[in-house]
Amino acid sequence: MSTAKRVRRVFSVKEELLKKSREAALAAVQIFNNPNVTFKSETYIVLMNIAWTYLLHAYYRAEKVNYRYFTQGAKRKQYDRTKNGAFKHWELERCLNEEQCPLEREVVQNLRFLIGLRHEIEHQMTTRIDDLLSARFQACCINYHDAAASLFGEEYGIAKHLAVSLQFSSLSQEQVDTLEQQEGLPRHIKQYIEGFDGALTSDEFASAKFAYRVIFVPKTTNHPNQADQVITFVKADSEIAKTANAAYAVIREIERPKWLPSQIVAKVKADGFPKFGMAQHTDLWKSCDARNSSKGYGVQISKTWYWYDAWLTEVRKHCNENAGVYR
Repeated sequence: MSTAKRVRRVFSVKEELLKKSREAALAAVQIFNNPNVTFKSETYIVLMNIAWTYLLHAYYRAEKVNYRYFTQGAKRKQYDRTKNGAFKHWELERCLNEEQCPLEREVVQNLRFLIGLRHEIEHQMTTRIDDLLSARFQACCINYHDAAASLFGEEYGIAKHLAVSLQFSSLSQEQVDTLEQQEGLPRHIKQYIEGFDGALTSDEFASAKFAYRVIFVPKTTNHPNQADQVITFVKADSEIAKTANAAYAVIREIERPKWLPSQIVAKVKADGFPKFGMAQHTDLWKSCDARNSSKGYGVQISKTWYWYDAWLTEVRKHCNENAGVYR
């Protein structure tokens, strides 16, 4: 193949990838905003996963990064193929792991969250995650537009199609509490969200690129031309924004401390129970079935189990009740 033909083919495939990427992103937004669809979040996650995969494929193709799986033979590459002979291209997670990935860390974290969530929900039906995770979905949408526009030009973005979801009623505190409990949410989803968030830094968790959080409050106005304006945008560094953020920070849920088993043992030893070691700790949590997620004593992050303060309290109580054994 001549150089000119090769260049035209690279351009053609890149354009097709971008077209399909944009279509998938738009379909995700339209479905999520459709009031007649009850399978919103699951569909949104799958379609946005496809949109981001194609977008990064287009970027890597333009940058001449080989995004096909292969095994390096003695003389040449042996490309992995499907049973029907098609090349196996990188999935989204592999695209994010690439050293040349152009995305910001918080954007990557947002996508990793959605990838992990997709793995959880594809094996079990779930309900009521639309409201709980809408801030992360909105961030994913805005991130997609920013990435497409910055990497390939404004015409590839989807800004004019982005909409702010509105709820045409006020939420009482009772409704908010009920929403946070998420009774219809499977426990494995709760555990996944808690574990993922617990591994983030405070800056990553607070970033608008990870979760786009907006506060709506009733607003009165003396100006007739503003009477029907539902949303008023203010600059992030304005006094009203600073006041709102400060007030929100006061009521925001604080991330719970987490302890490794060795740290639990060290704290108990420091309390004056030198004979309480790792073996005794293991026997205790097994006898109490403390890793049962329904008890809320800890959480597994990746492959590591972390204990909450609630479990530390139980261990200290146990040691005090059996002081003669551990001193």
